[in-house]
Amino acid sequence: MSLREDILKKVNEIIDTEFVVEDVTYVPDIEDTKLTFGNKGLRFTGSVLYIDIHGSTEILNSYNKTTVAKIHMAYFHAIIKVAKSLGGEVRSFNGDSMLVFFHGNLKSTLSQAVKAAMNMKYIISNENGMNPILAKYSTIDYGIGIDHGPILSTKIGLGKDVNTRDLIWIGNPVNKSVKISELHKDPYNIGISSYVYDNLLDYAKFHITKNYYGQEQKIDMWNKSTFYYNNVIEYYYYTSYYWTVD
Repeated sequence: MSLREDILKKVNEIIDTEFVVEDVTYVPDIEDTKLTFGNKGLRFTGSVLYIDIHGSTEILNSYNKTTVAKIHMAYFHAIIKVAKSLGGEVRSFNGDSMLVFFHGNLKSTLSQAVKAAMNMKYIISNENGMNPILAKYSTIDYGIGIDHGPILSTKIGLGKDVNTRDLIWIGNPVNKSVKISELHKDPYNIGISSYVYDNLLDYAKFHITKNYYGQEQKIDMWNKSTFYYNNVIEYYYYTSYYWTVD
């Protein structure tokens, strides 16, 4: 069988075979035995946090490869540690971007994802964080986007070759979190969808302070704006606030 015939045979097999979706209560990983390379997907509901470095090409062209590698290693280490400390599951490393999933359909899930984003902002950008260390070479700027909803995961690649297999993540929460992240840079590094904002617990929505008379006041940490998604104008929210990492 020629290469063309082999490829088209597989394409026909994929297109003509029913796709089976199973609902699960966790974030799948590449070793999940429920996922094969057939038409099978695992669906879960959760919050998606997408983070991406801005200006990475400039960094790449300004420093030697080993320096760029060190910057990326430090960045990924920080994001992974923060995400996992709040129950996030890190997936899909792609260049200098990363997807983090928080499984669950509760307001606490959304709020934990937002707290993670604010922790990430602190550990990267604050004077007590990593950017002052990276300033020896180059500080990093970045955007974070968060959305929530059903996500489908399926395995792709050649099963016998471990170097050509991966999971893909399908759903509007993934796409929308990416779009929102692209809108933001320092100091407004974090953006969230209107759905996330509307379902946040107070601790992730308001800065609690007291006025001159000692009365408690709630100050909304989020600014409202609009963006185009799927050719429709949607509201979203962004902030410059951060959450301290001890």
